[in-house]
This record gives sequence, C-alpha cells and structure tokens, in this order.
Amino acid sequence: MRTLLLGVLTVTGLVGGARAENDSQTDLLGPREVAVGEAMRGGATGASAIGLNPASLPLNRELVFEGGYGYRTSDSASIIAVSACDSTNPMPGCFFYEYASGSPEVAGTSGDHSTHIGGLALSRLLVPRVLIGATTKYYSFKSDLTGETSASGFTFDFGATVRMTQLVNLGVAAQNVLATEKSPRLPRAIGGGLYARPIPSLALGFDMRWKLDGDDRSPRFGGGAELFLRSGGTLGFPIRVGGLRDSGSDATYLSGGLGVASYRWGLDVAARRQVAGGDETTVMASVRFFGPRMASSPLD
Repeated sequence: MRTLLLGVLTVTGLVGGARAENDSQTDLLGPREVAVGEAMRGGATGASAIGLNPASLPLNRELVFEGGYGYRTSDSASIIAVSACDSTNPMPGCFFYEYASGSPEVAGTSGDHSTHIGGLALSRLLVPRVLIGATTKYYSFKSDLTGETSASGFTFDFGATVRMTQLVNLGVAAQNVLATEKSPRLPRAIGGGLYARPIPSLALGFDMRWKLDGDDRSPRFGGGAELFLRSGGTLGFPIRVGGLRDSGSDATYLSGGLGVASYRWGLDVAARRQVAGGDETTVMASVRFFGPRMASSPLD
C-alpha cells in the first residue's frame, strides 16, 4: 500500500536503486527510506514497512494513504506506487501496488522491461516488545531484453521487530524467502538494523542486507539520520541525510531529503547520487493523506 497515486509521488521503487541492481528490495522503497540510506528496518512505519520490514507497522497508530513517483537515470526507469496502511487496529496492514518500467542497455543493446507488484502486508504484536509481520506479493515481470525472461508468481517476506528499550529498536527481515517461481528480479535476501531515537526530534538508523541468491553475498549497508523541526504546532519539517554502500557492485551513494507534515497530510522529496562506482542519480517524491481515525500524528 505504498501510496496514493499521484498524491502518490513516491519514488518507492526508484529509490531503491542506484544500480543497486534494480531488484525488488530496492524497487519497493520510498523517499523517506532512501534519504536515510535505507536504514529503517527497525522503525519502518506506513508504506516504509512494505519494502523493509512489515513487523514495524504497529510502531505508530495511523490510517494513511500514500502515492509516489520516482525516476532513475541509469535505466530511464519510472516508478509509480500507491498504498493504504492502517495501524489503528489489532492487526495493522497495508495494501499496495507498484508499476515500474525502464529501458536499460545490456551489451550495447537497449530494450524495455516492466514490473507490476501488488500485495498485502500484515503485522501483529506477538508478546510485549516483540512484533512480527509478513508480506504477500504478486508480481508480473515482462521484458524483451536478451537474457531476461518474463515471469509471474507469488513471493513472501517475513520480519520481526524488537523494542529493546523505549529509545532503541532492532529489526530483522527476509525478502522473497518463499516463492512460487524464482526470478532474478526478486532475489532472496535477509537484512537487519538498529533504529534509535535519542531525543524526540532526532532518529538514527543503521542497516545491513545480504542476498541469499547468486555467488556474491557481499553486504549492502547504510545509515542515516532524520531531524524533525517544528513550526508553531501545526507543521513539521523533517530533514534527512544518509549514505549507502553496495559492496557487490562496488558502489557508494549519498542521499538526502526534505519534507513537510501536518496532522492531515505530508509531502516528502529525496535524491540519491552515486559518488563511487558509477554516476547513478535517483529522484523521488511522495504525498501522504491521513485518515480521520488516526490516533497519533507525525508531530507526536
């Protein structure tokens, strides 16, 4: 449920990318996650939980609709994502859909490919301080590129979040660990991270991820920070910075983002630039609308 369509500007998938191999883990990320180096597995709420860790959904209480758009220069990819998430009930969940298309160049020959991904993420409080979650995804991948084959099927993600203290969370998640049909676009992977909020206006995170498919098991790791500034009592302005290192592709990225949030809506924009191992640039944006049942707000 990643975001509302065009209010829906979430660079969710683009976000993930930067040559970051354009796999499903990166495609299902949005501007908030990308801006802080993908380091939110311990604190991913709303649409952010879809691509990182569904178990973190109950960490806040909100009904939110989000929509986003992103663009990645390496393969001229565009991504549109929409979602609806409700964490005000005993079993928080998200419905989501994403469409991504690009025209990469392989061995001097260009071609087109596209991906549809939709599904449901659910979470539940297992015992005090321990949350578990799962995501069911249906995907359809079509390509006319040499060496790529079209495929479709279901995959499943699982996650857990532990509230170690009131200030620190530990999150772990496994993507695509079960699948009706394997696809290079949706590789199996496992990741984890720490998410801390030393003061109410500052959040810090550090995450690592490893692929379980293929010969290269090098880590992909990142970290970042979010500072939430308030104006009066009606608006807040998050400022985000982060960095990411993908050892498998020998690539390093710097990222940042800005936002504005009220009790009823929020706008986030982010950009990521590859500073080593290539010249990838990704830009993204998303718009959120909060429903009337929201028990807490982004300003709480």
